[in-house]
Amino acid sequence: MVNFAFFPTQIGTCAIAWGEHGVLAVQLPERDEARLRLQITKRWRNAVEGPPSDDVNQWIVEMTALLDGEARDLRDVHLDMAEVPEFNQRVYAVARKIPAGSTRTYGEIATELGDPLLARAVGQALGQNPFPIVVPCHRVLAANRLPGGFSAPGTHTKVRMLAIEGVDVGEQLSLF
Repeated sequence: MVNFAFFPTQIGTCAIAWGEHGVLAVQLPERDEARLRLQITKRWRNAVEGPPSDDVNQWIVEMTALLDGEARDLRDVHLDMAEVPEFNQRVYAVARKIPAGSTRTYGEIATELGDPLLARAVGQALGQNPFPIVVPCHRVLAANRLPGGFSAPGTHTKVRMLAIEGVDVGEQLSLF
């Protein structure tokens, strides 16, 4: 069974979906809750909205604190990656090690994975990230230190999340 709940954050209302093996998805803000609900129920038709379990509630508290500007390490959040391709899992494992307030490039992650030519594939994997915030794809930038793509609606969300974490978004990033 898939359950989901909404939770308010500094960047807007987010959603979390979970099952018996952990978090299945985190949704960043959309225009409204109806659109968030649609994103979840489109993927899991029988998803049930309801109160989070104690573990899920704690993870929501941690994500909310991070989005309030508190440095939080979300690596203790249990992710259910049963449907996530193996390469993407490897990318997400590297991305989860990037601390709040820091950034890496797609190329740096590709190099850590053993092949600097995988930068584009790293970007594609992060673009498919079903766990934004927990897998901090917002902390991964293009080679020119511009935002690059983002799995959330709008690059401005990525820049806003970086700014909340204390990253100097500078003139280049503030254009977004």
